[in-house]
Amino acid sequence: MFQQQDKYWLVYAKATFIIAVIAMTISIIKLPGDLLIKGYYSICSLFLVSATITLSKAVRDNAESHRLINKIEEAKTAQILNDIGD
Repeated sequence: MFQQQDKYWLVYAKATFIIAVIAMTISIIKLPGDLLIKGYYSICSLFLVSATITLSKAVRDNAESHRLINKIEEAKTAQILNDIGD
């Protein structure tokens, strides 16, 4: 059940990302102004996408490391309780 939901969530995330990139590209192309202004907004958009990906990866890595640390702590606690029980 959860794997199916994860699959749909991944498809949704990819689709929304692609739609957002296409919308931003079209809006920059249609933007009134010279090539210098369009180039500036293009670089800013690319930087924003890069920063968003980096931030989401950092948040995910932080959450995974906390989850791993909690599992290790639980294992240590269980081992101590087993040693005390024996």
